[in-house]
Amino acid sequence: MQLHSNILGEGTPFIILHGFLGMSDNWKTLGAKFSEQNYQVHLVDQRNHGRSFHSEDFSYEVLVEDLKSYCDHNNLTDIVLLGHSMGGKTAMLFATKYPEYVSKLLVADISPRFYPVHHDAILNGLGALDFSELKTRGAADKELSRYVTDFGTRQFLLKNLYWVEKGQLGLRINLSALTENVSEVGEALPIHAEFNGDTLFLRGDKSEYIALQDENIIKAHFPNAQITTIKNAGHWLHAENPEDFFQAVIRFIK
Repeated sequence: MQLHSNILGEGTPFIILHGFLGMSDNWKTLGAKFSEQNYQVHLVDQRNHGRSFHSEDFSYEVLVEDLKSYCDHNNLTDIVLLGHSMGGKTAMLFATKYPEYVSKLLVADISPRFYPVHHDAILNGLGALDFSELKTRGAADKELSRYVTDFGTRQFLLKNLYWVEKGQLGLRINLSALTENVSEVGEALPIHAEFNGDTLFLRGDKSEYIALQDENIIKAHFPNAQITTIKNAGHWLHAENPEDFFQAVIRFIK
């Protein structure tokens, strides 16, 4: 089965991978801007997310093979590959396994190291949404607020809501598979994985996902990596400071 994507513009292929519980729509504004720079931007939904297929299998190994199948199906080579958070982990592993596909690698606010599970409250909150009772987005937001207090995080999560049919809300994500396999999301890059191509890591200055001590592990896996800090931004750096993020990406890929 092929991944769902939204393709913008013409030119050098540029694939963008969203993070955990996200979707390609999170990137449509920046994707449109990148497409104006002579790139054919592929905003991809990874499996169990967005409009892509659901599967009980979920690991970085299968996400990488999904991406390879997508590239082969669309005859994409020499791609610019950008991934955020979970998407960054997919992008890292893909580049180390299939370096011949990747001209430039960009990783947004995630390191190759292991991360402990920290999505319990979010997954519990999403699991508590009873759509036989909840008939509006406002009602779903109120219920989710019992588990997730931050308004911005809830709005990000509630983008997964859609109308299954008139009067019936549902979630696009495969919540059961993602909950069952949530420990996979924090898995470290395999110890001997290496990509020698041009690589840029972007970190938010208010985020703790890429710490100063992560530079050594980044350089071990990606000897030609640069690390750039985006000011006034946390983990969702592309949404919190899109202009500086855009300029940093363009400087690197041009």
